[in-house]
Amino acid sequence: MTIKLWDLVGAEDDRAFSPYCWRTKLALAHKGLAFETIPWRFTEKERLAFSGQALVPVLQDGERVVSDSWAIAQYLDERYPAKPLFDGAQAKSLAFFLKNWAERVVHLALLKVVLLDLHGNLADKDRAYFRESREKRFGKTLEEVAGRQPEQVAALRAALDPMRPVLSAQPFVCGGAPAYADYILFGAFQWARVMSPAALLEKDDPLHAWRERMLDLHGGLARRAKGYPA
Repeated sequence: MTIKLWDLVGAEDDRAFSPYCWRTKLALAHKGLAFETIPWRFTEKERLAFSGQALVPVLQDGERVVSDSWAIAQYLDERYPAKPLFDGAQAKSLAFFLKNWAERVVHLALLKVVLLDLHGNLADKDRAYFRESREKRFGKTLEEVAGRQPEQVAALRAALDPMRPVLSAQPFVCGGAPAYADYILFGAFQWARVMSPAALLEKDDPLHAWRERMLDLHGGLARRAKGYPA
C-alpha cells in the first residue's frame, strides 16, 4: 500500500509550501519510499479528524497514522531502517537541537520576509484565517510586520551565520552526505521559494551553494516543485 502524506498547499494544489511537510517528503525520498501527497489547506481541519489533530504533516502507512514531522522521521527510521535519517543517538540529538534552532530563529526571521507573499499565494478561503491567526501572534497587521523587507532580509542572513562555517567546510549540514538535519533547515528555504520571489541569499554565500545541492537531491524533487527561482 502506498504511503499517503497530507500536504499543505496554497491556491493551487501543486503549490506545496509547508517546511514541515517538505522535511517529510525529503525524508521519504531519502529512504527510497514511494508516497502519494494529498493537498490540504488551513481551513480543512475536518479532513484530518481521523488523525486526532488538526495540523500537517500527517502520514498514513497502511493502518499506522503518524503526525508531526519529528515523530514521522523517527517512525520512518524504526519502520524502514535502511538508509537512516539519523546515524545513531548522537546524530538524533544534534538534529533535535537544529530543529529547535530552525523553528525558533530561522522560521521567524524568514516569515517576516515572505509574509505578504505567503498570504497572497494562499487559497481565498485560507486568507482570512491566516491573517487573523498571524496578526494575533505578532500583535500587528501583516503589513506592519513585513513593511521593512530589506531589514528583514539582513536579519535573516545574520541569523543564518552559524551555518556558514559548517557549509564552507563540508557540502551538507550532516557532512559528506545529506540526512535529516539538512532536511530540517532546507524545509525553511523551500517554504520561501515556493511562496515568495524574495532573494534570501547572495550568490557567494555557502548557504546558497548548499541550497542548490539540496534542490537537486532525489532527482530534483524540490527543484521541480512549483515556486519561484531560488
